[in-house]
Amino acid sequence: MAAAVLLMTVQLFYQGRVWWCRSGDLAPWSSAVLSRHNSQHLFDPYTFTHILHGVLFYWILILIFPKMPAVWRLLIALAAEGAWEVLENTNAVIERYREATISLDYFGDSIVNSLGDVFACAIGFVLAQKLKLWFSLAFFILTETVLLFWIHDSLLLNILMLIYPLDAVKQWQMNL
Repeated sequence: MAAAVLLMTVQLFYQGRVWWCRSGDLAPWSSAVLSRHNSQHLFDPYTFTHILHGVLFYWILILIFPKMPAVWRLLIALAAEGAWEVLENTNAVIERYREATISLDYFGDSIVNSLGDVFACAIGFVLAQKLKLWFSLAFFILTETVLLFWIHDSLLLNILMLIYPLDAVKQWQMNL
């Protein structure tokens, strides 16, 4: 697992990602979604979507590999999350976020933010394993709902807007 995270970190560094917030703010948390601080600190509201990544990875991997030890499924989940962080920080995906979503000032994650996202994914995976299906489903729905009201975004809405952007949704999101 450490090797997967290290590989992601090295790749992000070679992609030109900054280690921490370009503005020099060393706070571990930033709640400013529509700002240059978004995805630049260790944690932000989008951290909760990465917890949900972990929940989804747990569900998918338990279906595909029911007999595999949980630690190996966690390794696969963290490797997949690390791969997503690398892909998400390519110029093509960054530009897609900027044109299709509310992330107008998004210029990629800091490396520290990506590390926080991988950690959040691991938390979500373990949480889903402990809560089992129905409670983790309730947690997923509750988290999505809270995020929609709090930041006008969520994991499922983010996926929708990346794949099929809707102007009405984008306008609603900008009314934070």
